[in-house]
Amino acid sequence: MTALSEARTSTSRRTERREARAQRIREPRTDRIFLFCVYLLLAVFLAIVLLPLLYIVASSFSSPEAVSAGRVSFWPVDFSLRGYEAVFANPQIVQGYLNSLFYTVVGTIVSVVLTVAIAYPLSRRTLVGRNVVMTLILFTMLFTGGLIPTYLVVQQVGLLDTRWALIVPQAIGVWQVIIARTYFRTAIPDELVEASQLDGCGDLRFLWSVVIPLAKPMIAVVALMYAIMQWNSYFDALIYLKSPDLFPLQLVLRNILILNTYSGGAIDASVVLQRQQLADLLKYSLIVVASVPVLLIYPFVARYFTKGIMVGAVKG
Repeated sequence: MTALSEARTSTSRRTERREARAQRIREPRTDRIFLFCVYLLLAVFLAIVLLPLLYIVASSFSSPEAVSAGRVSFWPVDFSLRGYEAVFANPQIVQGYLNSLFYTVVGTIVSVVLTVAIAYPLSRRTLVGRNVVMTLILFTMLFTGGLIPTYLVVQQVGLLDTRWALIVPQAIGVWQVIIARTYFRTAIPDELVEASQLDGCGDLRFLWSVVIPLAKPMIAVVALMYAIMQWNSYFDALIYLKSPDLFPLQLVLRNILILNTYSGGAIDASVVLQRQQLADLLKYSLIVVASVPVLLIYPFVARYFTKGIMVGAVKG
């Protein structure tokens, strides 16, 4: 018992000395100042991003009179859901929402499939002429045909005023191809390909059963890039679409906020004032409604961004 108690005492003494030594080790003053500056800078950036968002959300839940009078800061004034009621009561907005969901989901699937289909072969050293093909792809990143030739091509192939006019012309992004190609080249070694060939695995089976499961982080990042691009796109719809039933949400919002101006005829001044107040409120409600899908999707793929950012990084 004596030996056991002495052993416990010595162990506790070593632990106390270790803790005391750790307490004596303090960060240098310059490091503490640097960390303080870093936290201060991050706090400033957070305020720059967060305060406008709080103002938009607070304004969307305020009354039209409070918004027009400028009485809203970062908390709703005269809480009201009138802005959201007006948004969802407009059939054009509901139709535009459904159209944007279609363009985002279908366009993202098509873009990811085509990106993987072109990036994986370019990542294999056995592909003859891969450097030439990659150079041509990079050339399209630096030089384009221009707006009018692109419009003429879309018109000649019969995509004008169709849903595919917003999906096919922008189906493949050069930057996404570079990211996918780099990931495949670094994460899928040639030895794995050779081992699968010895087992009798074909190229398509290897791509589906081995490459795709290993490339989930990269696919998630690329899919989010395409989804955000499709959701926020309105210029292509402005050029290629004529039918209002095909307009995406962003184009509908543009028409409501920019082109919805009163013209001609006599009308009561109070009615004009109410319409203007409601238009001011709609701006903030529409921004919130249009931002919700992206904000809901991002948390599910945010954890993949760390891996996606490290694609092509130097590993030591």
